[in-house]
Amino acid sequence: MPKPRKPENRGLPKGWTFQHGAFYYRVPRGLVHLWDGKKFFRLGETLSEAYETWATRMADQAEKPRNIGEMLDRYALEVIPKKAPATQRREQRDVKNLKAVFEKIPLTAFKPIHAYEYYDRRSKPTFTMDGIRKVKHGGASTARHEIGTLSHAFTKAIRWGCIEAHPFKGQLELEGSQPRTRYIEDWEIVECLSLKPVHKKDCTNAIKAMIKLRLLTGMPKPDVLLLQPDLHFKDDGIHNVRQKTRKKVGKTTIYVWTPELRQAVQEALDARPTQVSTFLFCTRRGQCYWDHKKGEASGWESNWQRFMKRVIKETKVTETFTQHDLRAKCASDAPSLAHAQSLLAHVDARTTNRIYRRKAEVVKPISLNLNSANDTNVIFDTVEKKNMTEVLEKWWLGRDLNTRPRDYDELIISLLYQILSKL
Repeated sequence: MPKPRKPENRGLPKGWTFQHGAFYYRVPRGLVHLWDGKKFFRLGETLSEAYETWATRMADQAEKPRNIGEMLDRYALEVIPKKAPATQRREQRDVKNLKAVFEKIPLTAFKPIHAYEYYDRRSKPTFTMDGIRKVKHGGASTARHEIGTLSHAFTKAIRWGCIEAHPFKGQLELEGSQPRTRYIEDWEIVECLSLKPVHKKDCTNAIKAMIKLRLLTGMPKPDVLLLQPDLHFKDDGIHNVRQKTRKKVGKTTIYVWTPELRQAVQEALDARPTQVSTFLFCTRRGQCYWDHKKGEASGWESNWQRFMKRVIKETKVTETFTQHDLRAKCASDAPSLAHAQSLLAHVDARTTNRIYRRKAEVVKPISLNLNSANDTNVIFDTVEKKNMTEVLEKWWLGRDLNTRPRDYDELIISLLYQILSKL
């Protein structure tokens, strides 16, 4: 019976181990010459670096996966390292959870029912205690993400020649979560902008400038934090390429200068803790808040949380909102869906409409024209006034006499004649 793996090594590919603050690969016998003559090869300090090193080394040695565990290992080595840092962290967790269930299942044996069973089990959250903190595991959103990662891995398996067809693509109907509906009212923005800095080095003014800038342009948080005046500010406006779709789309959006936009930018420049930085929003040392390796801005997030606590405590606002809600407000306040799509730089307008257009749509009711609601007016509109009486008589006599009361004939005709005489 093989020796059980240590907790820090669980979920790692076969032969991997973590020790001395780095990831290592235990080279099998006879393959030392492929790994610089080392029996214990150092892959890297971070998991992303280790996967990238492994993918480079195994590119020429890769064999076709035979089961889901091997497929997920190759997916983690070749596909995940090419994604954004935040996506890498999420999919690395997904791979670990998926391997715990499907590792030994052959690729050709997987059926849609297996995906449904996995979703049903993982969509029910469980909770554990980490000291005094309650930790949630699973949930509907987590289950959908993991099924999505598995689906992408099967798509790559087709590319690798492991299988001929996807086992469940287009065959699942998983319950989707409802989009967020929080809409920030104008008076709430006014309340937030009324806050004053507590001290000189307070970031309140910088956050207020950020709020104005995002409400005017709808730019994502990473793009705003990475703005550099010397690089992105041109005579015609702010030039920006979305970080999220830079590799796939790479389209530049130009936000034309307006007096309000210039004022927001100037307030951001004035709020910087140091004027020697190249970034519009910077730390006290003049560095950018956004960490490319981690795909996050932890320092800015801390500032935002402190700002929102002050908003709830010192203003009339009773419900917090996220920075992403500012982007949604910009899209909701845009005069049209096409304008909102352009501001948010979305490829598909359906994404803009479903997730970001949160403001109630104002619809004007149609006007009622009751005079045109009966069959007679359809005929009257096609003839001249002098022929209306003759047409009416032919129309009435041509109707099915068995379906109407005969006693009403004279009364109805007399009423119609009265109407015609007033035309």
